[in-house]
Amino acid sequence: MQHHIRRAATILLLALPVPAAAQNAAPQPEVLHVTRYADDTEAGSLRWAITRSNEAPGRFRIEIEAVGAAPYVIKPATRLPPVKGPVTIAGAAWKKTGDFIVIDGSGVIADKGPQTCPGDVPGQFGANVRSAGNPGLALVDTEGVDVSGLEIRNFCIGILIQRAGDNVIHDNRFVANPGGGGMQLNGDDGKGNATATTIHNKVLRNEFVDNGDGLKITCGPSFNLVAGNVFRSTAANKEPSQGVEILFSHDNIFVDNRFEGYSDGLQINGGNRTYIGDNVFTGNAIGVSLSGNGHVVTRNAIFGNGVGVAVRPHAAGTVALISRNAIHDNGVEIERCFAGGSCDPKLRRGGIVLGTPAPDHKSYVGARGVGVVVAPESLADICPQGAPVCQAKPNFAITAPTLDSASRRGNDVVVQGHLEAAPLSRVTVEVFANRAAGSSEGEMYLGDAVVSSDAGGKAAFTITVPAAPGAAQAFTATVTSSDGATSEFSRPLAPTP
Repeated sequence: MQHHIRRAATILLLALPVPAAAQNAAPQPEVLHVTRYADDTEAGSLRWAITRSNEAPGRFRIEIEAVGAAPYVIKPATRLPPVKGPVTIAGAAWKKTGDFIVIDGSGVIADKGPQTCPGDVPGQFGANVRSAGNPGLALVDTEGVDVSGLEIRNFCIGILIQRAGDNVIHDNRFVANPGGGGMQLNGDDGKGNATATTIHNKVLRNEFVDNGDGLKITCGPSFNLVAGNVFRSTAANKEPSQGVEILFSHDNIFVDNRFEGYSDGLQINGGNRTYIGDNVFTGNAIGVSLSGNGHVVTRNAIFGNGVGVAVRPHAAGTVALISRNAIHDNGVEIERCFAGGSCDPKLRRGGIVLGTPAPDHKSYVGARGVGVVVAPESLADICPQGAPVCQAKPNFAITAPTLDSASRRGNDVVVQGHLEAAPLSRVTVEVFANRAAGSSEGEMYLGDAVVSSDAGGKAAFTITVPAAPGAAQAFTATVTSSDGATSEFSRPLAPTP
């Protein structure tokens, strides 16, 4: 399954060449040149170009020229018209000099600190509240829009894609957009209900810096590709919420992104079947925070976070397959709790943690969208005796295997251990090496084997794997059940001479 999903992600990234005959037959769009940065409806302004293109979608291409000397800044006084596709909007300077055309929203929204961007619910403000207000560019009920070469800053949402599909947002910068954040993929029908209309969008090679949420995917968007982006929060960010937040959205793909400095690098609440592969998560309170079912977390580098991967309890259960990642040097005391992460001193830190943080999204969104996650001390605390409502234990509270010995045999290492699983079931054991003695994470994936349990649910295993490069000071292992639920790491075992 991992191979097919990974292959699908790769195919989505490829742009197949168009036959020469088709190129000759296709009419070329007329170019609307933006050569004036004044915000009016006169020819040559951005507002004029969008309005003109909207009158005949598919006829035009909008190119924003570099006027004068850098920085090139357009500062609208009021919201720009929603964009109707098909149309390409390109900052012409980007391919020539690497400079972005800036669209600055500070003339549209007033800086009121934490109350700058109100939510749809009265009294709520900031990131992680439901709102589609005050975007820089709005793509609503449309398709076929291509945006590149822009820096969009100081809006509540840099680009809003709502009930819209087959759009490509690539090679842009999103800076200091509070509230909904750098970008938002939204399926909201306008009444707070989810729809499956925001599909097949691509967010490629963009840089997201110091936004409230880097990217928010909410109310049903599915089958979207997010690849090659950087989501970074620095000390200048007033509300480092999530690099990416997913709410009630399914079957999205994240490949080759970097998540750095947030409360949560990538947080999923109520979404299912997300593929998370070949990304980097570092410097976050929680690297990957999961609830929902059918997630695949594979071949990522997850290091230097408070918690590497948090598999959270959820009323409908949470199931996540965590395989072949490089997870190390987590457990850092990073305390960020801006509508995510955790400032709870009892938070159990580490590489893979089942059961923290516990509350669903609505439980930690405060009056302004900022709250503190209070995590349980153990899985037993999730379902106290007599509780009227109980969240299911994540990954079925699957037990980590126990390693008994690890000894070198030529160029290989023979690892022996035992585990407990469902009776008469097949599970996969993965073995990892760590350079730090006593490390209970999985820095280097070495190999795996399928093991069958007996009628009592017990199984012993012997796995021969290649010796880790360098001097391995500790070995660990995880076990994944046939339904795709992965355990925490085993206790570390030092190699036998």
